[in-house]
Amino acid sequence: MLLMITLFWGASYYLTSVSLESVGIFTLNAYRFIIAFFLAVLIFFRRIRSVSKETLKYSIALGTVLSAVYVAANLGVKYTSLSNAGFLSSLAVIFTPIMVFIITKKTPEPKLAISIVLCTIGVALLTLSEQLRPSPGDLFCILCAICYALHITLTELIVKKDSVDAFHIGVFQLGFAGLLNLIFSIIIEGPSLPDTVPSAAAILILSIFCTGIAFIVQSTAQQYTSASHVGVILTLEPVFAAIVAFAFAGEILLPRAYFGAFLMIASIVIMEINFTGKKNGAAEIKQEIDNKLEN
Repeated sequence: MLLMITLFWGASYYLTSVSLESVGIFTLNAYRFIIAFFLAVLIFFRRIRSVSKETLKYSIALGTVLSAVYVAANLGVKYTSLSNAGFLSSLAVIFTPIMVFIITKKTPEPKLAISIVLCTIGVALLTLSEQLRPSPGDLFCILCAICYALHITLTELIVKKDSVDAFHIGVFQLGFAGLLNLIFSIIIEGPSLPDTVPSAAAILILSIFCTGIAFIVQSTAQQYTSASHVGVILTLEPVFAAIVAFAFAGEILLPRAYFGAFLMIASIVIMEINFTGKKNGAAEIKQEIDNKLEN
């Protein structure tokens, strides 16, 4: 089940590029979040019909950060290769313990230094041109990973509050993210319907499978495995993204870029594997968000 939804998320970069051919960035996000929100309401109405004001307050905050994640991701997909977008967006695993240290002063694990070195070399090999410059899309994808790390960290802090219902936050942040993107769509883009069948199909798949169903399926699947195992499985997301980009968009990377991608995957795996037998902080935090709030 986890491999299935990881494949969904890997394919989401290609589906996003198809969707953006006929609708704007904010409009796409509005469709994606609003459809996913109403799908969740339809399935879990009895469970979410009574929600506290404090939960709604935090849902607005997290929905705002989540909107930033997807706006940056969509800009990245629009202005860089799909393979680059998949690999760079996965850097949230590396940025999360750094964000935790900044906000909570919790000392990160020593292996973070090794991961950062490998990751930095990998990003350079993957993104830098002959002029030693990353594309604007690459920078947006890195910003996406930073925003997602912030989202993971804030969520981990919020859902531990006794007065907050984590499941309610998981649902209502989708609604607020959709509403916020709809407002920006009206102001900046002007909402529009997809004008091609492939774009309409891509939007529906993104909304239903990559967002709504993925959230429900992962919540169920993670009851039967460990956070570290989940983290390692989810590192396959950028691999699937590269495979889908090759199969459907004909993308072929330079040999050095493939080596850089390999180093990035290695850095993520190092962060997720539990070498000491103690709880893996990055993986535990990742499970907290992925189990309740991811997509």
